[in-house]
Amino acid sequence: METSKEQASVDYADFKEKVKRTIYIDQLSPQVTAQVIKAALAQCANVVNVEFIVNYTIPYDIPSAALVELDNDMQAKASVELMTDFPFIIGGMPRPVKATHAKAEMFQDRPPCPGLKKDFRWIKQGDDGYETMKNLKTLAKWQESENMVLIKNLLDEEKELAKQQQEALDGNCMKYGMLETVMQNGVIKTLAHRYGVSLDG
Repeated sequence: METSKEQASVDYADFKEKVKRTIYIDQLSPQVTAQVIKAALAQCANVVNVEFIVNYTIPYDIPSAALVELDNDMQAKASVELMTDFPFIIGGMPRPVKATHAKAEMFQDRPPCPGLKKDFRWIKQGDDGYETMKNLKTLAKWQESENMVLIKNLLDEEKELAKQQQEALDGNCMKYGMLETVMQNGVIKTLAHRYGVSLDG
């Protein structure tokens, strides 16, 4: 029994160290992947793990926030400062993401805190706290419907942004293709010779 308590203490201490080197990133584009986050943070940190936080209040499996574990707490501090001091865009979304230091309650797989005891019970009408819980339940339903409207607008924005970015990419590819064709056909050299322009570096 004593060994299991000691192991629980060790596990929780390791977890607290993990929390220190993890940051919480919010307002992510639904198009963002773990690889995109790793590439975006490469300038100031090495990403060890990315865990997207699921929003269970909506019928869409899309991320909007993530817990990002880094090598150490110094990298976590630098990353949060970078995203706080400067507009930090991830995945092309036309609004900067927000970052804060992670908290223990954000982790689904957090181990139980040694020595902490939790009691649960059902409450019924007439019990202390019943009206408070009823009001919270009503508020949660109202927030869920409001959240659905916001998510729909976000998805529409994402779709339009992706369309614009694809059109810009296609246009740039076409321009580079035309330049490549001109270079291969020798038109540039002909014009340079005609106007006395040297193409040598």
